[in-house]
Amino acid sequence: MKVAATLTVNGTNYPVELDPHVSLLRAVRDELGLTGSKEGCDDSECGACMMLLDGAPVNACSYLAMQAVGKDVTTVEGLAGDDEVGPLQRAFLQQFGVQCGFCTPGMLISATALLRSNPHPTDDEIRLVLSGNLCRCTGYDGIVKAVHRAAAGDVPPLRGAPLHADATPPHHAG
Repeated sequence: MKVAATLTVNGTNYPVELDPHVSLLRAVRDELGLTGSKEGCDDSECGACMMLLDGAPVNACSYLAMQAVGKDVTTVEGLAGDDEVGPLQRAFLQQFGVQCGFCTPGMLISATALLRSNPHPTDDEIRLVLSGNLCRCTGYDGIVKAVHRAAAGDVPPLRGAPLHADATPPHHAG
């Protein structure tokens, strides 16, 4: 039996009919079509499904959609500005914090929550917050650098600025 509800996601109210046992991740992906958050483990282990719920990061694969009714949900799509991606997203690109991209939405959500509560985190604080987000590709160094760059406000726009201008690529061919 489905239940009528309204989910507020990225500032928009969405009337939906939900199975009471459906996860927030499934509701956002399947009912709303917002597919940025990923399903990795479906067991709150990998962090790929991370969303902000009233500003706090949650593993959306293990959080019931009905529990989110009346709360503000922010997905990775909600982090972008009107014209281009936000500073943290640009920093991830410029500091090689993105490889395959599967973990990136969860990393961005966790890092956003960190920077909102601690605008100048240390390496250890960044690594601790990101410890709930697993990445098999980047080795985390680029991600930590990206969070520091965003915290410092030192992230040029993508338009007109060469990508990776001040960094050496982590992998060399040949």
